[in-house]
Amino acid sequence: MTSDAGAASGGTAPQIAPLPRVSVQAFCETQDCVAVMNAAAVDRRMDKTHVKVHMGGVAAAIEAFRGAPTPNLIVLETLGDRRQLIGQLESLAEFCDSGTKVVVIGHENDIALYRDLIARGVSDYVVAPLDTLGFIARLSELYSVAAETLGRIIAVVGAKGGVGASCIAHNLGWSIARGLQMQTVIADLDLPFGTAGLDFNQDPPQGVAEAVFAPDRVDANLVDRLLSKCSDQLSLLAAPATIERLYDLPESAFDAIIDVLRSTSPCTVLDVPHQWSAWTKRVLVGADQVAIVAAPDLASLRNTKTLLDALRQARRNDAAPRVILNTVGVQRRPEISPADFAKAIEIDLATVIPFEPKLFGSAANNGQMIAEVEPGSKIVESFDSLGRELMGRTGLRKAKASLLAPLIERFSRKRAG
Repeated sequence: MTSDAGAASGGTAPQIAPLPRVSVQAFCETQDCVAVMNAAAVDRRMDKTHVKVHMGGVAAAIEAFRGAPTPNLIVLETLGDRRQLIGQLESLAEFCDSGTKVVVIGHENDIALYRDLIARGVSDYVVAPLDTLGFIARLSELYSVAAETLGRIIAVVGAKGGVGASCIAHNLGWSIARGLQMQTVIADLDLPFGTAGLDFNQDPPQGVAEAVFAPDRVDANLVDRLLSKCSDQLSLLAAPATIERLYDLPESAFDAIIDVLRSTSPCTVLDVPHQWSAWTKRVLVGADQVAIVAAPDLASLRNTKTLLDALRQARRNDAAPRVILNTVGVQRRPEISPADFAKAIEIDLATVIPFEPKLFGSAANNGQMIAEVEPGSKIVESFDSLGRELMGRTGLRKAKASLLAPLIERFSRKRAG
């Protein structure tokens, strides 16, 4: 019963706020319900929850909680009629602790029953059959604050070192902020060797490390103070880029920072270093969208396939990561063609970036983005198109820019700096 529509189509998965750290116990009547519960339990959006699944429906729940405390959330599947269900819920209410939420999964699309259940304190009534993401969304709504921003987290990682993943991440963030006029944060997670400060000609005194090493202090105010303004729409959470200390980070090192960014910024682009550790895996699995940057060579091909397989396994209810083939067309260098690369990894390439050393070199040496150096470049169009796709805005087309736009953007950056 799980839904893999997003992954199958290559589209963007719906935006669903991750659930908080709550305990959930489900009491099912059918194997279909059990399958959905088990699939939901391992979804990245329920990473913080603790889920137990039982058979027996409402009757089993009554017996289970006669002498035991109730969890934060009880999910009940029922096959009984309306009168039987109401009676069972009244019995269960005698054992429910204050603050426990109850969600009922029924097989009757009955508005009168829905109103009856809500009137008796049931948090939600969901009609079977279920799909995994739809059910998680219903649970998420029980704990979400309507006023919060639900931003999209985009993680960009290289299939191997030196493929230009950081450059892609920074230009992608710039395109989203500029093209969609959306408040965007670029977070450089490569603490010892990050280049975001260099690429944006910034030298902020503070950055992401201050938040990583003080997780108990992380809140919206702290993160806001650590951000360096690049333009009216774009901010940078820079890395210290120093090896004065060792960065042996725990798995949850960036959890608090990402949670704050998700709730305060419409878009966050994470520049993830090329390494495989508990925290990098957690960041990639937990992101809303993942982009893998590869070069047209055998090592990149092997590593891209390895990453795709691992992330597909861990992100069953999400679209497959996008793959960007970078630095294509180096003279006299044997290369795997984009068509052969895509065939080998069994996924269409999101975009192909040609080898343009003069353009990228000028941008890097001047602390500028490609769109500032050559606004009309086809590469800029590729970044803009990819940004719209990753943000779920494929129906939008960027308005034709004014001839003064690059000058205005450059002035904005100088003023922000």
